[in-house]
Amino acid sequence: MPVVSYASVSDNPPLVAVSCAQGGFTCRLALKAKSFSLSVLDRRSADAISRLASVSGAKVKDKLTDAGLKYRKGARLNVPLIEGAQATLECSLAYKKTFGDHTLLVGLVKSAAASGSFNGFWDFGAYRPLLYTGWQGKLTTYPET
Repeated sequence: MPVVSYASVSDNPPLVAVSCAQGGFTCRLALKAKSFSLSVLDRRSADAISRLASVSGAKVKDKLTDAGLKYRKGARLNVPLIEGAQATLECSLAYKKTFGDHTLLVGLVKSAAASGSFNGFWDFGAYRPLLYTGWQGKLTTYPET
């Protein structure tokens, strides 16, 4: 699922939350499948992430491929995991709650993996996260290079 942020909401059981546009195609797919994945990408994927945010999955055959991203099927769940991601989470849908025009999805983490940039904490010299500064501000990295 293309999201710009997520939140850990519980360690035991391991739960994460994401917010998605209530009428969005990807959100509807996650609700129907009762599962979703999160792929944490770095600044090298900024253009692809911007493309994901600007095109509805209902209008293309394969949204991830359309954005230039390669992916594989999850190890535990039938969810896409983006190749080259710094971290991936496979989640089964545990809860959902609507807030205004968005739906908060809470997923039970079934599988998690991280790249060599993570060794108990993120090495921000090696990993340059994408940061969301409001859609008008686009995506950015910190510190700027």
